[in-house]
Amino acid sequence: MTRPLMSKATAVWLVENTTLTFKQIADFCGLHELEVQGIADGDVAIGVKGFDPVASSQLDQGEITKAEADPAYSLRLKFNAAAVGEEKRRGPRYTPLSKRQDRPAAIYWLVKFHPELADAQIARLVGTTKPTIASIRDRSHWNIANITPIDPVALGLCKQTELDAEVQKAAKKKAAEGGLMTDDERRKLVSTETSLAMGTSARIAGIEAVTRVVDEEYSAPRDFSNADAFFNLPEGADEDDEDDTEGQKGGKRR
Repeated sequence: MTRPLMSKATAVWLVENTTLTFKQIADFCGLHELEVQGIADGDVAIGVKGFDPVASSQLDQGEITKAEADPAYSLRLKFNAAAVGEEKRRGPRYTPLSKRQDRPAAIYWLVKFHPELADAQIARLVGTTKPTIASIRDRSHWNIANITPIDPVALGLCKQTELDAEVQKAAKKKAAEGGLMTDDERRKLVSTETSLAMGTSARIAGIEAVTRVVDEEYSAPRDFSNADAFFNLPEGADEDDEDDTEGQKGGKRR
């Protein structure tokens, strides 16, 4: 649940200016009920100036009125469009020491299967540097011969939703620039949600089509009892070859 800004100062203001119960204030501000009681008794948040949630557009006065009339009512934080996305991760991704040796394999996988991703996007996903990505792209990395491409999601270096978001962002950028994607590239851009939402028949339609073609190709009986039938040689092919060989040796035959 999203909490108001300056939760403790907001709790101080609500204690001083409303008749809300301690539980209502605690639930709204993300505090313990005893902590709110300590604020009311003057034992907690000494010297903290109250922060008005109504003046800061975090709470409507109508919500306070409803909650004062009904002790079981829970206050609802007012929607603030400016606060959307504030919980997103900022700065470079931290990679645990135990997983840092897996980053080259993850970079190799992203470079191989998602070449549309920019270096900055790969760096955000895996938590690496652009020189390292460049060395794997041009295969100048010191250990490139021993690097095997592995999905970064399987390695635990990023989430599938994060990878899908970066892939979709790269697709939109490429479309805006007027670049044309191949069928293989377009297939890679299908998100996890879309893939999981597809029916079973749709997911295996391609496999069934290939299997049907292979079955039709090799279902007809063939006679491999002699070499000519095995290699599908036409009748007289050996004689023609012998004649051509003799003609090359002894000149034209008439």
